[in-house]
Amino acid sequence: MKAQKRIYVPLVGMFLIVLVAALIFAANFLIPVTAAILSYFVFSRPRRTLERWGLPNMLIATLFTSILFVGVGIAIAWFAEPVAAMIDDMPGLLQEMQAKLGDSDGTIAKVNEAAKAIDDAVASTNSEPAMEVEVVPATSTSVTIMTMAPKVMGQVIFAIFLTFFLIGSGDFFALRTVESLPTLKDKRHAVEIIRTIEDRLGHYLGGIAIINAVLGISIGAAMFFWGVPNAIAIGVMGFALNFVPFLGAVVGASIAALIAYVALPTGWEAVGVFATYMTLTSIEGQVVTPLMISRRMQLNTPILFLIVAFFAYIWSVVGMVVAVPILIVAKIVCDEIDSLKPLGHFLGDSAAHVSKPKTGRKAKSKSGRL
Repeated sequence: MKAQKRIYVPLVGMFLIVLVAALIFAANFLIPVTAAILSYFVFSRPRRTLERWGLPNMLIATLFTSILFVGVGIAIAWFAEPVAAMIDDMPGLLQEMQAKLGDSDGTIAKVNEAAKAIDDAVASTNSEPAMEVEVVPATSTSVTIMTMAPKVMGQVIFAIFLTFFLIGSGDFFALRTVESLPTLKDKRHAVEIIRTIEDRLGHYLGGIAIINAVLGISIGAAMFFWGVPNAIAIGVMGFALNFVPFLGAVVGASIAALIAYVALPTGWEAVGVFATYMTLTSIEGQVVTPLMISRRMQLNTPILFLIVAFFAYIWSVVGMVVAVPILIVAKIVCDEIDSLKPLGHFLGDSAAHVSKPKTGRKAKSKSGRL
């Protein structure tokens, strides 16, 4: 028994290392697969409603995937050009900002002069001839986008087609999972877990998509009233970045403030743009989302940060987007399995589990469920 325990720990460690390596190696395949599975959860509830109305699953799948294709086409037609223009202008905006900061006789200009003096002194003491280096012109952002576009579009199309087959299969995978379990109690428990995941994750993802869309429109309108160029692109950026916890709002506000600092007359307007962006995202995060999505979906903030950082490491920006849904699924599974309930309680936010005792009455404990 002791020998088995000694072997157990290194085996688990080796499995985790291999798993992380596999996730990184197969990222181009797993990213669209994960997106398709999440889309399936979003459409599960409306699919069952249409199925009760007598529509076949394949017709429902065709309807939903057609909506996805039309949505992607509209997004490309309306937003691709302003977003690409904003990305392509970003290096120029950085240079203009540097020029603005360097024009004065302030600290930055003096630091640049000191650095140049040090470089000249070092160069004068070096008697060896300088090595000739061929300067390769940098690839423009537009060329980079055009190079990546076929790959990204291929992943999007693959994810939509996989979503079609998942929706068209109906409850096939759930039924096969239930049938593989030995006892009736286990089968019922598995059905409850699957339905809970579909309902809560679908509610979360659908609600977040609608909230972020309204937030993107609000940000775009606010940037338009401030007079910031590319207001539509900034609104689209706000919609996309708000799927990323923690960093999304700060990055979006910083980019908007950078554009405002270069394009608008004074620096105070850039401060106002930054404050407006952060105010809108704060209202969304602290008021709108808790009211619409429910506070039961709150998670342990340090753990959520670590999970987001981990998926950002293995899957880049897309990993930060899918980190929250994956953690929600993990918490639901842990909450529904007795042996894993302590882990589910650990993954949840303290505000979702602790209730204040009522005066003069016996306090009732809350369950650790989402």
